[in-house]
Formats: sequence, C-alpha cells, structure tokens
Amino acid sequence: MEQQVFGGEHHSGRVARPLWTAIKRGMLGRCPHCGEGKLFRAFVKTVDKCAVCGEEMHHHRADDLPAYLVVVIVGHIVVGAFMGIEAVSNLSTLQHMLIWIPLTIILAVVLLQPVKGAVIGLQWALYMHGFGGQEDEIEPHSDT
Repeated sequence: MEQQVFGGEHHSGRVARPLWTAIKRGMLGRCPHCGEGKLFRAFVKTVDKCAVCGEEMHHHRADDLPAYLVVVIVGHIVVGAFMGIEAVSNLSTLQHMLIWIPLTIILAVVLLQPVKGAVIGLQWALYMHGFGGQEDEIEPHSDT
C-alpha cells in the first residue's frame, strides 16, 4: 500500500514528506523524520538533533502556535462541558470552580507537549523554517 503524502510533490520541487505521519510522530514525542528518536529533552524543550537519525530540530519555529491551539481546544472542551452540566444540574459557583479550574489546568498541561510536537512535525513535513536545508528569508515589502 502506497503512503499518501500531502500534495505529492513539494512546491519547491523536492520530494513530499508524509504529512500525517510526521504530525502523528510529533504528537507522540518522536522525531518526525525517523519516528525513533525523542523529540523533547524536557517538558517542551526540543532536542537539538535526533539521536537516531541526526535530523536537526534546533531551528524549528513553533513559538506561540501550540499555546494558542491548546487554548482553543481546551476552551471548546471546558466551555461545552460547563454549558452541558449547567443545563442539567444546579451546582453552586464553588462547585463549578472546583470542577472547571482544575480540569482546565490539567487539560492545558496534558495537551501542550503533543500539540507542540504536532506543529514541529508539520513544519518538518512542509520543509518550513530550516527543515529544507536553507535559512528563512524575509521577503521585501512592496510599497506599490
């Protein structure tokens, strides 16, 4: 069975990398290239390069995107669950606080590393931010 890749060929003419495989490997905390080496050396600190295949990871630019995505995901889960519980029960404000504040914190902490790994896997698969062998360039702004 042939593995499906995003687009077949990258816009730069390079061979397309398997997008969903790279995202899945990143979510699991593994190198998006080989799937064997660890992606993180600490909670959200990435390794400089994969210990197994040698793929460099230090130039990734995940920045704030993982945090924004976690806020959106956790917000949808918590607000939806809160509204559902509020519609069928009569909990006090204190009870709501004891449920939703810890749940929000736990979900955010649990999701941060897998989401960051997925973003790094996406960047690797699409040859973004140094994963294609060249440095990022700032495009000139046209004033016309």
